[in-house]
Formats: sequence, structure tokens, C-alpha cells
Amino acid sequence: MMAMHYLRLSIVAVAAAAAGCWTSPTARSPEGPINRDNRPINFSNTNGTNAVSTNRTSSANSNTEMLEKKGFTANLPADFEQPTDDVGRKLLREYGSVFVARGGAAVPLKVVFRDEPEVAAFQGTMRTSTASIGGFQLTLQAAAMDALRSAIEQAKAKGLTISPRGADSAKRTYNETVGLWKSRVDPALVHWVGKGRMTKVDADRLKGLSTFEQVKEVLRLEEQGIYFAKDLSKSIIYSVAPPGTSQHLSLLAFDVKEFDNPQVRSILNENGWFQTVASDLPHFTYLGVKEAELPALGLKKITDSGRTFWVPDV
Repeated sequence: MMAMHYLRLSIVAVAAAAAGCWTSPTARSPEGPINRDNRPINFSNTNGTNAVSTNRTSSANSNTEMLEKKGFTANLPADFEQPTDDVGRKLLREYGSVFVARGGAAVPLKVVFRDEPEVAAFQGTMRTSTASIGGFQLTLQAAAMDALRSAIEQAKAKGLTISPRGADSAKRTYNETVGLWKSRVDPALVHWVGKGRMTKVDADRLKGLSTFEQVKEVLRLEEQGIYFAKDLSKSIIYSVAPPGTSQHLSLLAFDVKEFDNPQVRSILNENGWFQTVASDLPHFTYLGVKEAELPALGLKKITDSGRTFWVPDV
């Protein structure tokens, strides 16, 4: 009983911390049409900021500023909203490679989207392309789709295929990522209540939180060994991306059925697609540059089981 009382107090404290740290700016309004250079055309709006960035360095930056800023942080969009809490910084390390994408890619200006309206507003600012691939209608940013089609044709010439794992292999909505999140969180809560690590009252309270509020609390509980991945032995981020953080929301991610084939991985790399999430083997991210250019963007190479992943060097 004392252990359960302690956990209840711990969870309440976590919720209080989440209210102070796990914050998000007000959703930004879409800037309107995208020009041929894939940049938002700057119409005036109430907050005077852009909803997306194509990650080009502003000509206003002085040479001195560029010398002072090096590595991954220097290559983020100029108005990128740096996370201010440990959870936000953790998520930036895990999924942050997409924020330095080039090659005409539009990238978000924040680590976490709060809800479906924020995601829809962001997705509405970009040029997209929809194609039938492997029997599925899939949507990506136009530049990413062009590069994927090029890779598919290159593979075909070598007698290979590059195809999606399923209908959700490209664009996803916020609500779709919520469904994946709940498929891990809800069974885990039942498990930990049964093991006596949580009370049912605490589990029900967590389930009643908004998904945005749940993310920080779940990650805090995992620091106590209460894990939410599908096998309940590791962090949930090695199973699914928390809602609002998935690279699929940026339309710059593609889950590849043939991910085990090194020739397929090489062809995708040649066309600007790289693996950037070490825990997600089928997942490729459009970064829009050659592999030799990735270190200059502040990304580092890690290898695991013969595979190469490019992650933020932070």
C-alpha cells in the first residue's frame, strides 16, 4: 500500500511538472500558397511568423554569426522553437534529423504538434504529390515523392522493387498517430495495474488526460521502469513515435517493405532517403542531400546490425 501511495504522489507530481514544462506555442496559421521555390509566400497574419521552413539560411545572417553557430543547431530553421524541457530535448534527439532536411523539403518549426488542427494547418502549407505505389495511394511532399519515384525506377532497372509496407507508409494525420500511441499505452496500463506497479485510479487518470499531456507523463513513468513499448521491456519511443512527433506528419517519411535489402537501402540513399530512427528499421526519411553532405548538416552516422542511421549529433 505504501508503494502505491508513493506512486500516486509521484504521478501527481509529474502532472504538475508537465503543466509547467510540456508546453507548445499557439498553432500558427498557414501562410497561404507555396511558390515554386517551395517557400511560404509572406502574407501578413496576426503573429507575423511562418508555419513552415524550407531550411535555407537567411541572407541576413552575418559571417560572424555563421562561424559562431556550428553543427546540428546551426542547420535548424532560423525560427525553430527549441525545446525547453528534458522530454522535448529527448524527442529532438530521437526524431530530429528531419528538421535539417534540404532538397525542397518544408520542415516543421517545432518538435511536437499539439493536436490535429496544428498538424492540418502545417500540412496545408506544403506542395504535395499523391501516387499509387504498391497498390496504395500515398501522399508525400512533392520533392520527396519525386526522389522516391526516381529510386523506384532505379531499383526496377536492377530487377528490384521498392514498395510500401502498408496504407500508412507515407502521410499520416495526427489522429492516426494517436491510434498507434493508444495501442501501446492502454494495454500497458492494464499490465502495470495487474502487476501492482500502478493503482487503477492512477491509470484511469492518465487515460483521461489529453494525448499531448500523456506523452510527458508516460516518459516520466518509464524512468521508474514502467515501460510502455509493445513488449513492456523498453521505452515506448522504440515502438511508436509519440503523437505530434512522427516524421510521417511532415510527409517526409516512407516505410519500405524491402528494408532488409542492402541494395534497396543504397538506392534510396542515392536519392536522398536515409534511415534516421535507429529503432525503426523500415522507416526512411527524405533529407534531400547526398550522404557525404549529412555531417555538414550536423548529423552523425551510427551503425547497428550492418545498417547505417543518421541522427542529430547533439
